[in-house]
Amino acid sequence: MGKYLKVVGVLSAILLLGFSAASAADVVQLTLATGGTAGTYYPLGGAIGQIISQKTGVVNITAQATGASVENMNLLAAGDVDLALVQNDIADYAWNGTEFFKKPIKNFRAIARLYPEHIQVVTYADSPINSIADFKGRKISVGAPGSGNEANARQIFEVYGVTYKDIQPFFLSYAETADHFKDRMIDAFQFTTGAPNSAIQDICSLIKIKFIEIKGEKREELMKKYPFFAKEVIKAGTYQGQTEDVETVAVQAILVVREDLPEDVVYNVTKGLFENLNEIRQAHYKANDTTLERATEAITVPFHPGAIKYYKEAGIWKE
Repeated sequence: MGKYLKVVGVLSAILLLGFSAASAADVVQLTLATGGTAGTYYPLGGAIGQIISQKTGVVNITAQATGASVENMNLLAAGDVDLALVQNDIADYAWNGTEFFKKPIKNFRAIARLYPEHIQVVTYADSPINSIADFKGRKISVGAPGSGNEANARQIFEVYGVTYKDIQPFFLSYAETADHFKDRMIDAFQFTTGAPNSAIQDICSLIKIKFIEIKGEKREELMKKYPFFAKEVIKAGTYQGQTEDVETVAVQAILVVREDLPEDVVYNVTKGLFENLNEIRQAHYKANDTTLERATEAITVPFHPGAIKYYKEAGIWKE
């Protein structure tokens, strides 16, 4: 009898929270593809999964370490995971079969934007470079070969009339870029990453730098051509010696899901995410950039009906 009362109590609590009731046998087991254990995706994904699971009582989300965005899209395509954290531009490439994907991937849908991955363009404080257009004839690190960072560099340079034929491109990781920059082996670099970035912080402790802004007509042109970019600001004080806001753009870290997951399951995941943001923010600081108001921003792939249902209830969905 005591066990029965306990189960009834749990189910009543779930109903009071506004989520669908479920017995332990009915709890849906889901796997969330994240990223490497040293990055942001894995701990953030773990926090999201754990808190949604605890608060809804109708899903159990397990975070899985992976190689991040591109691998996550391929895992979704193969049906090996149910949810994934990916950059919105990588999701766009997958949907359209461009860049890293020879064939379109169509068996996924979006749930929400989570936080920005800023485009951070850096040169020396005493450099004559004041615009990406000034990169011509210079040694520029554009990111690791075949990376999302490198794809963003090509897209942004294009708007400024710069191609790899105009510069000497260096295909380097973040750590390699920092070493080259400190040794003055390159003139500038472009990172796609959350701010602050540890490699840039390391550079700032040794060298005075300046950021090259992306703003005005060129920014508008870039966002029109590549709608997965959104306006962002690197706030003053993000880095040592940075006294002013830096206007730029960003791609977004987003949460996506298998298309064939039931509407009520994805509804509960979406509801669980946005109605427990305070606890998720306490678990990982990046969730401070996650807001209901920006949940659908800069996402160029279709949304899952379960997410749409929640956004309509919340009054933010625009047809």
